[in-house]
Parts: sequence; structure tokens; C-alpha cells
Amino acid sequence: MAGLEAGSPVSETTGEPGPDVDLLYDINGLTAGTPHWFDRVMEWTGEYGTVFALLLLVVWCWWSVRKRPDAPLAVAGLVWAPLATGLALLVNIPIRNFVERPRPFLDHQGLKVLVDGKTDYSFVSDHSTMAMAMAVGVFVVHRRFGLAAIFLAVLAGFCRIYMGVHYPTDVIGGFALGTAVTLLLAPLAMAMLTPLTRTVAGSRAGWLVQSRAARAAGPRGGSAGTHPAEDHESNLAA
Repeated sequence: MAGLEAGSPVSETTGEPGPDVDLLYDINGLTAGTPHWFDRVMEWTGEYGTVFALLLLVVWCWWSVRKRPDAPLAVAGLVWAPLATGLALLVNIPIRNFVERPRPFLDHQGLKVLVDGKTDYSFVSDHSTMAMAMAVGVFVVHRRFGLAAIFLAVLAGFCRIYMGVHYPTDVIGGFALGTAVTLLLAPLAMAMLTPLTRTVAGSRAGWLVQSRAARAAGPRGGSAGTHPAEDHESNLAA
């Protein structure tokens, strides 16, 4: 494998080749056979593209769930998604400072780094944390949009390794952190956000939460504090 070449991967703890560094070299090594324009596309995708795509997906999902009878509950879940993302990034600050893991290109030779200026610590990946926190938040509201969001999150993590700025375990750690923060705090968040979205739904700004047709149809189930994922599958897949 590419990771076993001279001057390449060694485990930071044992000094021997390890699967984390080995996989890093294998994925980053794909750059050797790709054209320059493709690397630039991967760089933009990993830095900005997946973030923009996730935000657009959240807006699209919001427009869709407004038509559901349980729209206030679903919109509360979509409001929680970006809030959970921000909270997960805050939680990552002390984790990074505690672990103090250098970027892989500082410890390993032969990596092709596609983006310069990365001087902060590597574990865990902020991009991966942010992407998966947002994706899981969308998934618990709407399965189809959520699967697309999770795909984008995985793509973001892959790009970070491809670019040579993160180890695979940085990305996996980010996925785990984003998922944990979003799901563990969801009951409390929903208990606070659902009454708020229901209040907005009954106001002049009600269109932000529920479409006129859905409001005319009247409320259907879903008490404050319940999770959108507990709604009927027909609503989740709507």
C-alpha cells in the first residue's frame, strides 16, 4: 500500500505503520493520478462546497416540511440542526486543545497538501463535526433529505483526508462528536423550541413555520418535546 513506502506513515505512538496513517496516505495518494482541476474542485468542495450544499438542503427541507400538519414540530427540529452544529463546534475547542494533535503534514512526509495555512490542531475535524451535526439534525426531521445530508457530510470528511489536512480518525471523531451533540441534546432542545415555533405559526409570521394550506388543515399530533423522528413515516418521507 502507499502508506508503506519509505519515509511515509508511522504511528505516533508506536513508531510503526498504522491503519490511520496508512489510510491517510492511500486516500491522499489518489491525488497523484488526478488532474489539477480535479484537485481544485476537491479543495473547494472540502472547504466550502459541502457547507453551502448542506445549508441549501436545510432551506429546501424547511420549505418542504412547512406543508406538513406537524410543521411546527418539524421546523423546530430544523432550527435545532444549526444550533447543534454551533454547539458541537464549541465543544470541539477544548477537545482540540486537550489532544493537541498536529496536522498530518507536519508529522509525515510525502503528503500532497491542497490547502495552505492550516496551523491549528487536527483532532477532531471541525468540518466533519459541523457537517455531521447538521446532517443528523436534518435526518431526524426528514429521512430523504437527511440521507442526502449524511452523504454530503461523508463527502466533506473524505475531502479533508484527500486534501492532506486531516487523519481519518480526525474525521471519524468529528462524525461521532457531531452526532452525539445533536442527538443527546435534542430532547431538551425540542422541548424549548417547539413551543416557540408553534407560537410563531399562530402569528403574522406563521408562513415561516407552516404553509397556509397546512394551517387550514389544522394541527395533527406531536406534543412539545417530542422528536420529529417519532412522527409517522409518511410524514418523514413527505
